[in-house]
Formats: sequence, C-alpha cells, structure tokens
Amino acid sequence: MSGSPRILIVGGVAGGASAAARARRLSESATIVVFERGPYVSFANCGLPYHIGGVISDRSRLLLQTPASLEARFELDVRVNTEVVSIDPGSQVVVARNLKTGKETRERYDALILSPGAEAIRPPIPGVNHPAIFTLRNMSDMDAILEVASKQIARRALIVGAGYIGLELAEQFRHRGMEVALVERLPHVLGVADTEMTFPLHEELRRQEVDLRLGRAVSAFEPDGEGLVATLDDGDRIACDLAVLCVGVRPEVRLVREAGLTIGSTGGIQVDDQMRTSQPNIYAVGDAVEVREFVSGEPAMIPLAGPANRQGRIAAEVILGRNSRYKATQGTAICKVFDLSFAMTGLSETMLQRKGMPFQRIYVHPADHATYYPGAHPITLKLLFDPKDGRILGAQAVGVAGVDKRIDVIAVAQRAGLTVFDLEDLELCYAPPYGSAKDAVNMAGFVASNVIRGDVALWEPEEIATLSEDQVLLDVRTPLEHALGTIPGSICSPVDELRDRLEELPKDREYLVFCQVGVRAYIAARLLTQHGFKVRNLSGGYRRYAMWKGTNIVPLACEAAMEKDAGE
Repeated sequence: MSGSPRILIVGGVAGGASAAARARRLSESATIVVFERGPYVSFANCGLPYHIGGVISDRSRLLLQTPASLEARFELDVRVNTEVVSIDPGSQVVVARNLKTGKETRERYDALILSPGAEAIRPPIPGVNHPAIFTLRNMSDMDAILEVASKQIARRALIVGAGYIGLELAEQFRHRGMEVALVERLPHVLGVADTEMTFPLHEELRRQEVDLRLGRAVSAFEPDGEGLVATLDDGDRIACDLAVLCVGVRPEVRLVREAGLTIGSTGGIQVDDQMRTSQPNIYAVGDAVEVREFVSGEPAMIPLAGPANRQGRIAAEVILGRNSRYKATQGTAICKVFDLSFAMTGLSETMLQRKGMPFQRIYVHPADHATYYPGAHPITLKLLFDPKDGRILGAQAVGVAGVDKRIDVIAVAQRAGLTVFDLEDLELCYAPPYGSAKDAVNMAGFVASNVIRGDVALWEPEEIATLSEDQVLLDVRTPLEHALGTIPGSICSPVDELRDRLEELPKDREYLVFCQVGVRAYIAARLLTQHGFKVRNLSGGYRRYAMWKGTNIVPLACEAAMEKDAGE
C-alpha cells in the first residue's frame, strides 16, 4: 500500500500491539490508530496467574506498554476504553464508541487489522453468576480475583477446568497458602495432552495437596455465607471462598460476523496465509483467527501468544507492501505445574487417531543432564512419527528440568521438515551440568529410527489383556527391581545374565521384554533376536507401563544412571 495509509487496529495485547509497532517501523508516514476496549493496550496476560500468587509481586511489570509509551516511541494514536461497534467494509469505515463518554465517531481506514481475541467461556451452570465466581483473561479479572483472595477469610479456592490456566492457578493459589480443589470433566488434566503423559502431573498435584477431582463436572453453585458451595455431578459438595472458571475460550467474532466477513469451520475468522480476511483491506490476527495446523494442514483454533505476535507482524508487513506469509501453527506450548513442566509440539496421539493419520510412538526417559553430575532428573519424552518415512508428527515431554529445551529442538526440527533419522545426527550443546553426550533428543531419534529400520519391534501395554499361551512377559531388570514392582505374570531374567540362560528359554514362544525405561530391554531384544528368538520390546519400559496403568512408580534410580554415560 503506497503513500501514507491510514491503518486502524481493533484490539491490542499480542496481535494488535505487534502489528502497530511493526507498521510504524516500516512506515513513518502511515497514520496508525489502535482501539482497545479495555483500559490496557498491552499487558502480559500469560503472567496474570503469577501476580495472583505473588511470584510477580509488582503489578506494573505486567504492563508492557501504555498509550503514552506507544505514542512517545512509535507515534501511535492509542485509544483505550474505546470499542469498535461496527464495520462498514464497503465504505471502509468503522464506528468507535468511547465507553466512558458514550460518544461515537466514524473512522475511515485504508487498511483494518482485527485483533479481537477470545473470551473466557462461562458455562450455563445454575448459580454461575455469583460474585465470587470469576474467569481470568485480563488485568481487570486478575484484580477482581486478587481482591477476594487477599481477604483474611479467603482460605479455599475452587478451579473448574485443568487446562494451562487452571493448572497455573492451582499452583499460585497454593503458593498463597490456600486450599485448592481442581475439578476437570476429562479423566486427566491438560486435554491437549495424551492421557499417560499427564500421570506425573496428577502425582505432583496430589503431592502438593491439591484436591484433584478428575472425570467430574460442576452441576450447580449456591451461596454459603460469604462464600459458596459447588455441587459436582456425582453429588459431592465443595465449599470455597472463590471459584475460577477455566473451561476454555471462544473467539470473539460478533463484530466480524455482522460485517459479513467469512467465519471458518472451527468458528474463527477465516484468513489466508497473509492474514487477509474475505474482505479487501481487512486483516485478522490472534486468538480469534482460524489457522492451518502444521502437521495435518487442516483448519484449527490454537490460541497462543507467539503465533499472535507473528501474525500481527505479518499483517502489517503485507499492508505495507511486503510479501510475508504465515506458515501454520504447530501448537508448541509449555506449562509449569509446581516442580514439574509439561511441554508439547505438533499433534497428540489422540488427535492423530481422530484424524485417521498413521503414526508410531516411542518413549524415552533419559536424564536432563549427565547422571554423574549432581542434580540430574529424568525426562519422559514421547515422540510421534510417520512409520514409513520418519516425519515428525508430534512430541510431548514432562520432567523437572530440561523439558523446554528438548521440545524446542524437536519443534524446530519439525518445522524444518527433518525426520527422526535427522534427530540422530543433531549436534547439541553438551557439558555435564547441561546435557549428555547422547542428548534426550538424540536418544528419541535413535529409538524411532531403530523401529523404522526394523532393528527392534515394539509391543504395547494394551496387549497385556489379550496375551496368548505362546507369549512370555520377560523382565530383564534385576531381581530387586522385579520384586519392588513389575508387570503381573512376568518372569525375571536380568540382561547381564541372559546369554548364560538362553537354553532356559523355549524358542517356540514370543518374548515381550521390558526393563525400567527401555534401554536394557533393547539390548536384550537385540541379543535374543540374533540368537533366533522372536522378541519385541516395550518402549519406555516399566515406567511407561505404570504411567499407562495410572499407578505409582517405585522410586528407583533412572536407567540412565544404571547405564554409564556413553561417549565420554
């Protein structure tokens, strides 16, 4: 767009503010006006739970920019407390209403960027409008929650929904010393994750004394003195001083729909890869837009701050003449749950099954750094890949440390079109305090590549229910480990003794081998295979079986400590 365009931006925060700043960096002559319905144009909404818990003590640190700072640095006309109430695409005019004075103005545009965001869902539960029941999407929500939580009588918090925000709030209310009940209608927390990968999070939440109610829903709220009582669908009642609804968000598209713009199949604003809507000169970015999911290429709603920032930047560049394009969303995300972190990228196993896409899964449990250096912790890493060509479809990881690093590496590899064979060859930072000579990402690549090459066949925990007389569960750990906890019906034959005991094993059986995390069982599988035995390995070992079963894992040293770090 040549000359001195007039660019109007509806909504600030990640998408709108990024678009405004990028537009000014590209054009000193453009007129740029930002309309924000709330009182804050740019704030760190991902930091809201941490101010509630007191981890971020200074509220002002959440305010990334103010109208004054944006005007001083970028010469932006920022109008807070101003709502755009209608769009006339034919005349290229919007009507903006000052929410304090009620005055309306007609504003002409050459280009319009919509960043309306998403609103928190408040389900139609009886009693849900009680003043002590909140949602959390902006600074005003945060202030209202803090006002109640800071009262001396406020000792009990109820959180409905165990997604990212719900889990972060559970930790932060506990950080304040409050009793916390967490209700989730699914059988596990984090609906975007696969069931077995959330089991360590369940253990951690219970260890931190969170009253975790899985597979339950709130059917009603009712007042109880200065607080309230929630009745669950199983009849249980939970008393609390405040409740926060964290059951999801929906895109704010009323304005867009009334303007005649196309809404996509997922309910978000339909845009092309240049963030252009169905109307000329109107663009949309952020949590309200329908994006292309990276792995499947299908439409999706994936509300994340990083993509919103990039979309805002791209829209501004396209308006000002650059051929920028948005290249799909992987859904790379991370969540802190007390002393654990969970991170993921790409599609989950659940989503791959839903889409009917073929996949193979493997699990590894390496330490976050060299085990001979103090403070090493195991990481559980799940890798999903195409069984034919090794294309990376998704990954999830949970652990105390090093989770973000591994998922970030895999996310980059996935976007670059690398395969599991390339993960074998990645050269990553190594020193004992930071990693191992064979990093967790390399290990995942080794295991996945072994499967595709046919070096090892895998068995799955689900097969235990249908074992035949010709199949043998073979535990190749030590007798002590076997005694402390094993898969029922298994026999123990330690890997270090296996060569001397081959004559004890009939060759007309199939051996389903396992160890603690998969390393020793892989060695046993290779040994047995080369001696003519039919054998398959349990990827992830007994630790993976316990996660699948949902039982506590006997606290043993991780296998990386038993197998000396190689390559030193």
